[in-house]
Amino acid sequence: MAAEPLLSTRAQKAFVAIIAVQAIVVLVMISITFRFVAVANHVNLNDAQYKTLPCYLAIFILAEVFEMLMAFDALRLRNVIQLIGILCFQAAMLVFSSIQIHETRAALYGNTHLWHRVEPFLIVSPIVIGLSWFALMWFVRQLYHEFGWAIFHVVGANPAMKSMYEYYQIMICLLKLDFFIFVGVTMQLLIVVLDDDTAEFGLTVAAIPVVMILLIMAGYAVQREIKWLMTFSLVLMLAAQTYLSARPVRLESTWLTAVKTVYKLYRFYAPASESTYLSTRATLTTFTIVASLLLFATFGIGCKCFHDFDKGLQSSKMHGQYYKPVATQLKEAFLGN
Repeated sequence: MAAEPLLSTRAQKAFVAIIAVQAIVVLVMISITFRFVAVANHVNLNDAQYKTLPCYLAIFILAEVFEMLMAFDALRLRNVIQLIGILCFQAAMLVFSSIQIHETRAALYGNTHLWHRVEPFLIVSPIVIGLSWFALMWFVRQLYHEFGWAIFHVVGANPAMKSMYEYYQIMICLLKLDFFIFVGVTMQLLIVVLDDDTAEFGLTVAAIPVVMILLIMAGYAVQREIKWLMTFSLVLMLAAQTYLSARPVRLESTWLTAVKTVYKLYRFYAPASESTYLSTRATLTTFTIVASLLLFATFGIGCKCFHDFDKGLQSSKMHGQYYKPVATQLKEAFLGN
């Protein structure tokens, strides 16, 4: 059965348009702020004090591109769970943009004129993101009614099958968010902490495609219900948390950088190392806590999905996105197509 064309309804078009307009406005505001600071006298962006601005710009470029890809993917798959995930991601962006006002002010401490010059542009970002968030809520509600029948179409009226399929969708969404968080933390560490002439810098960069492959493997395992591969993925998640909690070592050179630990949080605030993280400490703390919670959630949902293997859901996982909305099917039936 052919799939309904992407962006075939007003709600879908509006949903994507809101994210696109938000991305343009926010990135323009951040770019203007970055430009003002970059050309200011007595400001060197290579100094730890001012590195919050390159981090801010890099994270939001990544975030806006990621959110747009997530939106198209959710609409393509008619995935209500992922739409809700996008709303959660939007809320996180709102928090992050608000934190950046405080961090930029701290970075520009002593340069009152420059701070007052960039403050309006920094304030615009959380306002636009907040307004977009409420607008997206409205259209997600419409898309829920538009797509809400999809799980019924895929797995039928069996409540147990519906629940298992929803957990599968949550797992896939969490894996995508895990990748964003990993790349986000790695980008911040590359900008703030590491020197580009060290072996650790190269290993950290190399870790990005490695983690991407590992997350794709986990998604492939849960979709195809490959038990040994899923077991391997779950063991890695659990080992990451245990290892990170027990070993106070530098982990930026491995894929475990995706999740920071209590020890890493301690390093952000410890007198011996706080100067390194001073201008981005709040952001790194937020990313660290969210990353750890996401990994725990991914592990828990992954165990539930593993428990649901071999219960008749694999075909739905493989082909569930291919369907037409009820209205289209009724119209075709009425016209005799």
